[in-house]
Amino acid sequence: MDASVVLQRIKGLVRAASPRVVNLALVATLGLVAGCRTSEPTREVAGRPVVLTTFTVLADLARNVAGDRLDVRSIVKEGAEIHGYQPTPSDIQRASGADLVVENGLGLELWARRFTAAAGDIPTVTLSDGMEPLLITEDAYAGKPNPHAWMSPKRAMAYVDRLEQAFIALDPDGADVYAANAADYRTQLEQLDQELREDLASIPKEHRILVSCEGAFSYLANDYGLEEAYLWPVNAESQITPKRMARLIETVRERGVPSIFCESTVSDKAQREVAAASGARFAGTFYVDSLSKSDGPAATLLDLQRHNVKLIRQGLASDGSQS
Repeated sequence: MDASVVLQRIKGLVRAASPRVVNLALVATLGLVAGCRTSEPTREVAGRPVVLTTFTVLADLARNVAGDRLDVRSIVKEGAEIHGYQPTPSDIQRASGADLVVENGLGLELWARRFTAAAGDIPTVTLSDGMEPLLITEDAYAGKPNPHAWMSPKRAMAYVDRLEQAFIALDPDGADVYAANAADYRTQLEQLDQELREDLASIPKEHRILVSCEGAFSYLANDYGLEEAYLWPVNAESQITPKRMARLIETVRERGVPSIFCESTVSDKAQREVAAASGARFAGTFYVDSLSKSDGPAATLLDLQRHNVKLIRQGLASDGSQS
């Protein structure tokens, strides 16, 4: 059966079924789709192995290491929430044509295994493997690893190492290219590390507490001498409760935090209420789980980091004013 026919049938089921049934249908039909010949170009047409990453930040990392030798694509598009993402029929089709899947791990993309596990023998590289994670300390996720390791340039260098190894295994003829690209990108991350360290060092000691919607800045805070407070630990647990709101308002008031922030993939309504109740200023939108569009402020991981740190430095200045 042609893959397009299968996908049309799946789309009909998706429109009619509950979310739980949709998830089961995606898993059950992946093997069928993987066995069909698709009309989309794959490596035989494009001439390059296809690398499928789970989200846009990893795609940017992968492209920096791959150069022109690999066709790197992201399952989740810009602006979408990664934690609770629901795979679509087109995601299944792309997975069936991939030569390598790249995921973050640390419990971030549990949804990805629903269809990659049934796709056959597609190799998967988990970029956080071998890393000692920071643990979430509050609420239902207490004791589980914080998955946002890419938010520290120092940790992102380990991701580059894993990508280099995986790409060489996938395409040994390109080993020299991958090694050179990885070395160049590590140098850029080292320069970014120094740049962020100098920028964040300018924040007064009494204001070195970073308040966001999601607890996504644990690695950045740990590596650059900041404290962290948030509404929820991960976006998968983003339900607003009076207890969480009251706790954060009290923290912001007691610590005299001049500015607070939120992330681009979730609503900032609750955080703006925290700002109004605590007397802090809502100082802008961070990019964490997704890059921006190409013409936005966070089109690459390096741009994302610089955008976020600029907001942090401006917002946590002595009076919270822009500079």
